[in-house]
Amino acid sequence: MQLSNEEEDYNLSLSKFESMLKTNKVLFFDSEEFEEIILHYLDMGKAALAKKALKLALEQHPKSTGLKLVQVEMLVYDDKLELAEKLLNELFAIEPTNEEIYIQKANICSKRDQHEKAVELLKIALKYTDDYPDVYNLIGMEYLFMDNFEMAKESFIKCLEEDLEDQSALYNVVYCFEFLDQNQDAISYLKKYIDKNPYSEIAWHQLGRLHYGVKEYESAIRAFDYATLIDDEFLGAFMEKAKAYERLKKYAEAIESYSRTIELDDVTSYALLRMGKCYERLGNKALALKYFNQTVHEDPLLDKGWIAITDFYVRQKNYQKALFFVNKALAIDNQNRLYWKRFASINKQMNFFEEAEFGYRKAVEFGETGLETWLFWVDILQFLGEFESAIQTLLQASEYYPEENEIEYRLAGLYFMLSDTTKAKFHLSNALRLNFDNYIILEDLFPVVWTKKMVQNYIAKYKKQ
Repeated sequence: MQLSNEEEDYNLSLSKFESMLKTNKVLFFDSEEFEEIILHYLDMGKAALAKKALKLALEQHPKSTGLKLVQVEMLVYDDKLELAEKLLNELFAIEPTNEEIYIQKANICSKRDQHEKAVELLKIALKYTDDYPDVYNLIGMEYLFMDNFEMAKESFIKCLEEDLEDQSALYNVVYCFEFLDQNQDAISYLKKYIDKNPYSEIAWHQLGRLHYGVKEYESAIRAFDYATLIDDEFLGAFMEKAKAYERLKKYAEAIESYSRTIELDDVTSYALLRMGKCYERLGNKALALKYFNQTVHEDPLLDKGWIAITDFYVRQKNYQKALFFVNKALAIDNQNRLYWKRFASINKQMNFFEEAEFGYRKAVEFGETGLETWLFWVDILQFLGEFESAIQTLLQASEYYPEENEIEYRLAGLYFMLSDTTKAKFHLSNALRLNFDNYIILEDLFPVVWTKKMVQNYIAKYKKQ
């Protein structure tokens, strides 16, 4: 690829400067060359070299406004705001219509969290600048700092009206629409934008994302297709397209798109995991397991990979293997309530009741509040003969489910087991009131209690009321 004259000059200036540093010979550069050299080093994160270049530049061009503005930029970068402000005031006295002075003043205000003042200064800069997109972009960013997403959106739209190719402004416009929960408005805006700039793969990709967000999966796929036609190596678009195909249960097409992401870049555990799930839904268990195993081989610390294998073996009713793999997941994340639920459920299936009880206890400890979990846990405690613990657990559950008949029937049964007739009758009365027909719970879970004449009489008496 041939370099333009500008690029060649720039590279020559840089080589000449670096050669000068090595030989300690002082060579002459014009002020614009110095500006480009300094900004190059700043962009590269080489602050020491940028400062050295600035020092030499100011020695050769002590009156250059451009260099002094670069000096201001470096002072602001180093948080030397007062020095920067003093220098800006001096420059303002010389060139009051230089837009860069207002931009740097705004930058200082922004650093001090004076964002409204920064916007005012940037609006003045608009009067003197030729680079409208840049200033509108800066104004948009200030509004974002103030959480004023409506005004930020307007500024980024103005930026794009001046420069359709500004990708950061395009991303920011979509971000504002999404934050304001204006997804349909965003879709309309992007369609108009695409009419003006039909070969913007970013716009098509964002349009696809928005359609996906409002569950318009067919439209999302069409948009992603255009993005990948424009750029056939657009990894993100292939990944999003695969997810949309999954939503439509088009698993073969999803696999094809996930495969393309693997061809384009290093293998990702996420793509392998999704491919495994797609193969499983297509009924191809061998390939599903192959990709799940590849997932954990690629990323042994990906707990979701181990859980996918766990769930695979649970569906095959191979609980021994499922237990092995759920333990792998818990070794990575032992505070995940859903993993502990799986651990408990698998142990329950294998009649390892003490381990199952431990699993349900840990699930609740880490935030699980589902009724089913409470009831499974209590039923295991009862099976283990831990009636007091079962009662305490049910009382805890009743704080989440104060009007749940299944809790009340169990409390009644447990209190009868402990011969606490007063409390037993109280909870039985509550249970019958909430759902009379569910008294069969007593017969199923507490056969000894069910056979008591007192209990039969109490239920019969309640039925007559």
